[in-house]
Amino acid sequence: MVVLKRILFVVGLPAVLFAGWFFLSEGSESFYSPPLRTILTAFGDTWKPDRLLADVVPSLLRLFAGFLLASLIGIALGVAIGLNRNLRAVMEPVLEFFRAIPPPVLVPVIMLFAGIGDGMKVIVIVFGCVWPVLLNTVEGVRAVDSVVLDTARAYGLTGPARLTRVILPSASPRIAAGLRQALSIAIILMVISEMFASSNGLGFTIVQFQRSFAIPEMWSGIILLGLLGFALSLLFRLAERRALRWYEGLRAAQRRAG
Repeated sequence: MVVLKRILFVVGLPAVLFAGWFFLSEGSESFYSPPLRTILTAFGDTWKPDRLLADVVPSLLRLFAGFLLASLIGIALGVAIGLNRNLRAVMEPVLEFFRAIPPPVLVPVIMLFAGIGDGMKVIVIVFGCVWPVLLNTVEGVRAVDSVVLDTARAYGLTGPARLTRVILPSASPRIAAGLRQALSIAIILMVISEMFASSNGLGFTIVQFQRSFAIPEMWSGIILLGLLGFALSLLFRLAERRALRWYEGLRAAQRRAG
């Protein structure tokens, strides 16, 4: 019963919105806003296995590569900066400066150094995704309870053991929040990077449909992009809930006690 209620909460509003779109657009004669029935027909005709393999799979590979690299870099630097007060004082102005630069603005600059291949697209994703991971990791490490650190020191936990058994688990809720934000940014930057001098990918295909005035096909690509984002968000939420089960249990216990 609980599982069914959760499923209804997840799919209920999207189903209502799609139903409303379907009925409200049924009589549309606009070239740029065709009926949803026409878009869904184009969806089935366009996104067949060969096109999914040619365009969607490369996009997902770039997204995962950029997201993984950004996660590793952000967590590693975040732990180092969070643990070292002097390093944090030196790095904070630089981090705030680069974080304020919109990653799409740097696409032409990155193209000059990395070319127009997959490397450029991965670098764009990394540059945009690393900041939420890095800053949340710094704050998570800084927020580790000093009593917990003193207890670990008293039990002889130092070096890597202290990092893996005390600091990272304590900071993991903030790190997970940063990763969740980075995933959303990665999807956006994946599409934007593929709109520049690309030969495949979901962003490239949507732009090609737009330029050739294949409007139903363009809308079908946008819908597919939304479905991919929804699926990735759901998978991340499931993985996060499994990894942070202890944290969710702790919060539930605190709510009951309060």
